[in-house]
Amino acid sequence: MDRVDQLPLDKVMTPRIDCGYRNASDRMVIVRCCGPDQFYLERVVFPFEMLSFECPSSAKLEVWTHGIGGPELLEVIQTTELAMGQPLTRRDGEVCLADSPWLDGG
Repeated sequence: MDRVDQLPLDKVMTPRIDCGYRNASDRMVIVRCCGPDQFYLERVVFPFEMLSFECPSSAKLEVWTHGIGGPELLEVIQTTELAMGQPLTRRDGEVCLADSPWLDGG
């Protein structure tokens, strides 16, 4: 078995971040998070519920609901926008934390 520090770069897993998504609607939604390294997460999020999860930093979150005509894609969100307290970018050498509107309760 290979040690991670001895694996070629293409076999090392991408960095993961802690994320949070709050369903601020009054309807149940299904979130699907897809990323590299065959990462896939699918969860039902009830109205006003907060979902915390860990995913690759390059993953995208899809928010789905069920409408009259069947499943409807409501939005696609970059998981970097959902990061909880994770340093995202540097401005003038200073680490900045994400201000995520997806975590607000209202």
